[in-house]
Amino acid sequence: MTLSNVSTWELDRAHALHPWTNFGPFEAKGSMVIERGEGCLLWDAEGRQYFDAVGGMWCTNIGLGRQEMADAIAAQALKLGFSNSFVDNTNDPSARLAGKLASLAPGDLNRVHFTTGGSTAVDTAARMVAFYQTCMGRPDKVQLVAREASYHGSTYLSQSIGKRNGDRVPQFRYKEDGIHHLSAPYLYRAPEGMDEAAFCDHLVAEFEALIDRVGAGNIGGFFAEPIQASGGVIVPPKDYLHRMWQVCRRHDILFIADEVVTAFGRIGHWFASLEEFEVQPDIITCAKGLTSGYIPLGAMIFSDRIWAAMAEDGSRWFTSGFTYSGHPVACAAALKNIEIIEREDLLGNAMRVGALFEERMHALEALPLVGEVRGRKLMICVENVADKATKRLLPDELDVGTRIADACEAMGLIVRPLGHLNVMSPPLTLTASDVELVGDTLETAIRQVTDALIREKVRLG
Repeated sequence: MTLSNVSTWELDRAHALHPWTNFGPFEAKGSMVIERGEGCLLWDAEGRQYFDAVGGMWCTNIGLGRQEMADAIAAQALKLGFSNSFVDNTNDPSARLAGKLASLAPGDLNRVHFTTGGSTAVDTAARMVAFYQTCMGRPDKVQLVAREASYHGSTYLSQSIGKRNGDRVPQFRYKEDGIHHLSAPYLYRAPEGMDEAAFCDHLVAEFEALIDRVGAGNIGGFFAEPIQASGGVIVPPKDYLHRMWQVCRRHDILFIADEVVTAFGRIGHWFASLEEFEVQPDIITCAKGLTSGYIPLGAMIFSDRIWAAMAEDGSRWFTSGFTYSGHPVACAAALKNIEIIEREDLLGNAMRVGALFEERMHALEALPLVGEVRGRKLMICVENVADKATKRLLPDELDVGTRIADACEAMGLIVRPLGHLNVMSPPLTLTASDVELVGDTLETAIRQVTDALIREKVRLG
């Protein structure tokens, strides 16, 4: 049999190791083969059409199948398909993109280091914490703080900084020394009796207590997603991030905002930290919406103050980077992506239609299986529970999130299951009619799964 006679499904099942492969189900069922996409729509190899409410994976912000994006990528590939950016080399798209990002980023975040994606941006930011603090004469101030239920990437270092449920498996090893994790700002599951203000006080006090215990002279950086995305779209309590930033400022701890998901319009801003949460980070990491997923690219954007400290004596080397840092084709794609977002006012659309999306999704809270709907604009999570009053979860083996996602898929809608959660992050081009399609289909799916659970005599309520 020649390779051309073997189906994509068979080749994939026989040879591919996917990110987060679940070996048993994969070996039994293989993969859904996606063949093409246009706007918010996908078609599989059998010709079935789906509305992609996941936006690829938080990333297809301008939608798929953009001819002008394909043209920009092709033109740059013909003109200059690759040029390394090591030491003192650059190229036009890389330089222009760095300048554009500096103009969009808040405050004095005027310096840019390009990476291959979000994981490598976070990995580089962690290394920069140590480099900067050592340059400042504080070589012990290199330990890091993050939160539970956080996701910061999948390199050894970035996955060690993150701590999302289900990501830590016994077959892998993780860096544990010098990395500390605070409680997630998960208001829906705050300790009993704590209102929002009290929970915020509790979380800030926990950070202060950690600093007292470890020593401010040993902690160099705090990593925080403005909204914890893959951890369950956890929106922090009011003033929480601002107060945590103030703690960092008092103790000379760098505040690293991981905006891999929230940047480039996901909740209606180029960057969410300052506009939405009144935080001026020292470093922002980003990827995903930077190119809307057309070409892999990440960036670490950092302050003039950090640059000045690192460059002060003129003799140091920043020995971190990647073959594809500043890749000209990727940077050309990002420039075209930003141009499209600006020209079509997709940030404004994310605000306007995102408000409708929030309203429609919150209506699902009337369903008996839905404990909470949370998120901002085009970043929404539905948390499914067995009992709304006690917030008791269904048994893990029932895999309620996947059941709902499967029911949606059968009706032509793709939502992302994460345990007992269902997550959505549709393109910024979402329309009001799309909102109704997603809402009505998801509601029907939840009702179908609820009825099935009742037939199975699962205890609800």
